[in-house]
Amino acid sequence: MFIVRVLFFIFIFTHSVFAQDEEVTVPTKEQIEQQQIAQKVINLKKEVAAIDLELSKNIWITRYNNYLTYRKLDKELDIIKEDAKKYERWKGEKYKELSYQLYNKIKIKENELELISEYKDSPIGRQISPPNIEEVPEVTNPFAIIEAMSFIQQLLDSSENYKQTKKELQGVLTKLETKKNLLQEIYALEKNEEIKSELENLDRTLKDFTMVVDIVSTTDEVYTKKVEQITQEVHNSITEEGWHIAKLLLIILILFVIALAVKRAFKEYIDDEDKHYTTNKFINFIFIVVVIFIVLFSYIDNVSYLVTILGFASAGIAIALKDWFMSIFGWMAIMTSGAISVGDRIKVIRDKTEVVGDVLDISLFKIAVREDITLTTYMTNRRAGRVFFIPNNYIFTDMISNYTFDQLRTVWDGIDIYITFDSNHQRAIELAKSIVQTHSKGYTELTKKRLQKMRRKYILRSANPEPRVFSFLEPYGIVISSWYYTNSHATLALRSTISMEILEAFKTADDITIAYPTQTLRVASHNIEPEMLLPGTSAAGLFDGPMNT
Repeated sequence: MFIVRVLFFIFIFTHSVFAQDEEVTVPTKEQIEQQQIAQKVINLKKEVAAIDLELSKNIWITRYNNYLTYRKLDKELDIIKEDAKKYERWKGEKYKELSYQLYNKIKIKENELELISEYKDSPIGRQISPPNIEEVPEVTNPFAIIEAMSFIQQLLDSSENYKQTKKELQGVLTKLETKKNLLQEIYALEKNEEIKSELENLDRTLKDFTMVVDIVSTTDEVYTKKVEQITQEVHNSITEEGWHIAKLLLIILILFVIALAVKRAFKEYIDDEDKHYTTNKFINFIFIVVVIFIVLFSYIDNVSYLVTILGFASAGIAIALKDWFMSIFGWMAIMTSGAISVGDRIKVIRDKTEVVGDVLDISLFKIAVREDITLTTYMTNRRAGRVFFIPNNYIFTDMISNYTFDQLRTVWDGIDIYITFDSNHQRAIELAKSIVQTHSKGYTELTKKRLQKMRRKYILRSANPEPRVFSFLEPYGIVISSWYYTNSHATLALRSTISMEILEAFKTADDITIAYPTQTLRVASHNIEPEMLLPGTSAAGLFDGPMNT
C-alpha cells in the first residue's frame, strides 16, 4: 500500500513538470531584435533630450528663436496687410470694421517687430558684426599715451570677445549636428513622422547657423587683421611720442643744470644773503617760464593759432584780472630794477596808513613785510610785529620808500630839542654835535664807504655823511635839530641813547634852559579868588591879551 502511494505521487509530480515545460514560450530572433531596437531608440532619445536641455539654456539659441519669431511675425504682418487692403475695398460696415481692426493689428505687429528689429537680417542679431572701431586717437602729448593704451586694450578686448562669439557659435553648430545625427539614427530605426518633421526644422536651423558661423569666421579674420594693423600704428605713435618726451625731458634737465650752475656762480660773487635769495627766486622764475614755453610750443603745431587765441582771450582776461597782471608786471619791475630786495626795510603809505618793516618775501603777486618797532609805530600805529601783504602793483601807484637800497644800510635820523631864547645856543649846538658824532661815528664811516660805491653808479650831489646840527627859531624857543646816520634796522635804539645824553648835557649846563610850551600869567594887584584861576573863568588883568568885561 505504501509503495502504491509513493508511485502515485511520483506520477503526479512528473506530469506537472512536463505540463509547465509545455507552457513556457521561447522568444524568437525577430522579437529579440525589436527589443534591442526599442532600447536603442530610448537611449538615443535620452541623448537628444540632454542636448535639447543644454541648448535651451544657450544664449545663441535664444537669439535664434527671436529671429524665428521675427520671421513669423513678419509673415503674419504681410498676411494681415493683404487682408486689410482686401476688406478695405469691400463695401459694408462689417468689412469696414474688420478692416479697421486689421489696421490696429498691423500697428501692434509693427511695434512688436520694432522691439526685435535687430534680428531682421541676422539669425543672431547685431552680434554677427564686431564692435565698430572708434576713431584712432592721435598721440601728440603725454596724456594721449594713456588714452592710446586704453584704446588698444579696448580693441584687443573687442577682438577677443568676437573670437569667443565664434567659438560659442561653432559649439552650438557642433551640438546641432550631433542632434541631427541622433535624430537620423532614430528615424532610421523607427519611421516616425514627428522625427521627420523635427529633422526638417533642424536642417533649416543648421543651414542658418552654418551661414552665421561662416560669416563670423570670415569677419573675424578681417577684424583681427584690422585690429593688429591699428594696434601697431598706435604703438608706433606711442613710441614716437615717448622719444619726443625723452628729448623734452633731456632739454629740461640741461636747463635745470644750467640754472643750478648760474645759482652757484651768483653765490660765489654775491655775499649778501638777501640778494642771493632774491636772485635764486628770479632764476627759478626764469627757469619755470622757459620750461613752460618750451613745453607749450613743442605741443602746438600752429603757433599763429595760439597767438590768435591768446590775443582774443587776453582782452577779457586783462580786464577781469587787471590787478593780477599789474602785480605780475610790478614783480618783473621789482626783480629787474632791484628797487626792493628781500631783507630791505621799506615804508609803504596807502590811504593814510603807514607801514615800516622788513621784506620777508617777494612773490609773483605780493610783497610780505614784517612790521618792526620804528618811529612810525611809536608815533602813529602803536602796533608792531604784524605781517603786511603789499600787492606788487603798488610800486606803480603808491609811494614805497626803501631804507636799505643798494646795500646802503644807514639812514639819516634827527632829534629836536627846544631851549629858551635866553639860552646859549652856540654851546648847545657844540654839545649836541659832540654827542651825535661820538655815538654815530661807526655808522658815519660805514656810510662813507657805501656812498663811494654808489657814486660809481649814481650821481650824488651831497655825499657828506658827517653829523649835522641846525638851530631854528620857533614860537616857544630855539630848536636844536641834530642829524646823524644810524642803522636802518635799529634807529630807535641810537635815538634813545643820543636823546638822553643831550638832555643830560643841557640840564648840566648853567646857561642852557630846556624850553617847552608856556604861558606868562600877569596877576593884578587886587585880590583874586582862587576859583577865578580855574579853566574857563575870566578875570580882568589875570591873563595877557584882551579880556571880556
